[in-house]
Amino acid sequence: MGLPLLSLIVFTPAAGAVVLMFLRSEDAVRWAALGITVLDLALCIAMLVSFDQTTHEMQFTEIHPWVPTLGITYALGIDGISALFVFLTALLGWICVLASWVAIASKVKEFMVSLLVMQALMLGVFCALDLFLFYVCWEAMLIPMYLIIGVWGGDGRVYAAFKFFLYTLAGSLLFLIGVIVLYFHGGRTFDILALTGQDLPFWVQSWLFFAFLIAFAVKVPMVPVHTWLPDAHVQAPTAGSIILAGVLLKMGAYGFLRFSLPMLPEASVYYSTLMLGLSALAIVYGGLLALAQDDLKKLVAYSSISHMGFVTLGIFALNLRGLEGGVLQMFNHGVTTGALFLFVGLIYERTHTRSIADYGGLMKVAPVYTGFLALFTLSSMALPGTNSFVGELLVLSGGFATNLAAGAAAVVGALLSAAYLLGMYRRVALGPATIGARFKIRDVNAREMAAILPLAVFVLWVGLYPKPFLNIIDVSAKHLLAHVHTKGSGQ
Repeated sequence: MGLPLLSLIVFTPAAGAVVLMFLRSEDAVRWAALGITVLDLALCIAMLVSFDQTTHEMQFTEIHPWVPTLGITYALGIDGISALFVFLTALLGWICVLASWVAIASKVKEFMVSLLVMQALMLGVFCALDLFLFYVCWEAMLIPMYLIIGVWGGDGRVYAAFKFFLYTLAGSLLFLIGVIVLYFHGGRTFDILALTGQDLPFWVQSWLFFAFLIAFAVKVPMVPVHTWLPDAHVQAPTAGSIILAGVLLKMGAYGFLRFSLPMLPEASVYYSTLMLGLSALAIVYGGLLALAQDDLKKLVAYSSISHMGFVTLGIFALNLRGLEGGVLQMFNHGVTTGALFLFVGLIYERTHTRSIADYGGLMKVAPVYTGFLALFTLSSMALPGTNSFVGELLVLSGGFATNLAAGAAAVVGALLSAAYLLGMYRRVALGPATIGARFKIRDVNAREMAAILPLAVFVLWVGLYPKPFLNIIDVSAKHLLAHVHTKGSGQ
């Protein structure tokens, strides 16, 4: 239609944040934020409907000079790797607004403004085709996330916010140094597509690979730079945890897909065994930590470390099944883990405790809640028929084809996942209905159901009919792998 669709998608939340600043009524702020995020989701649906699945080329591109003397442009575009994450960001945006409807009772306007600015910057990361623009969005999104944790979080919010900020800032500084080195060695341009075509010396690729590794590993997060995540999740409000697990963690894995593999192919091939080892460590170690938790939110947080290990394992298996499984599992993890954090938030609003030992027999007092919780729990443990099964199956297949030990570690992680998730559900939902005697429990209402149902739909849709999602990824994944193996064979 000739519209700058990606600019509309990126700037609709930002423009909405400006509008919210002039509203006085808290109810008006909530409804306006919901309307803005729903509009953004509608734009993303239009983008997916118009998306051409037969090409790996960037689509809906917009290129305008920004700082011509330095080769900086305002450049946006998406391919099959980024399209699903743009949609996922918008999908979780309005769910976060619904999740905050009652939970956020003070400084409602400021919270919603922070949430919308955060959404705009995350969309900018997935759409940017200019390295400088990418870095601006990547770095700036730390500010609203810091505020969401530090202002609206729990009792330890200040410590958790500082820890989150310092870890991610340290990684971002290394990324900035890598960007500068890439600029000077890549022909003095910030054009991501042009940099992808450069043949950098292996020693430069190696240096950049480890600089990017640390920056992206903090975001994923990978062991041993994962310790900020449980603190951030436990202290963040429900919406903060949803956006943190659903989108923010994906940016580290997206960095590997957008920068490490295409720009540093020789180094990516050379150090792939190291990455498989780190991924296997995250899968098993995260699963063991989750198994030891009594705090419901910490359990889901540590499970994220394990599940994101499957993602990086699939990416660095460097075969089609692994890569497509890794990308699909990024989307699946955003849906499933975002839903689990939503459910933790819903029960916390009713009981003001996250200790699993405080629960029991929840199924008898809140059957709808526990029914949907069962669905997302089974999804997280990758039961056949749910979304995560498809992604994990592809990752396991790709992992075993590349490295038997890494594949075996992933199987151990899957078994641990079943142990801690089924154990959690048994303790929370089944048994005598003791929870009703201690807390005033009600089942989910219409607003909460509106947030739950879309996530449940994607759990079943991807699980039962994954073809449309894999079709979006397929051509771009094949092109990326061909590029990596062609360029990476030099070492």
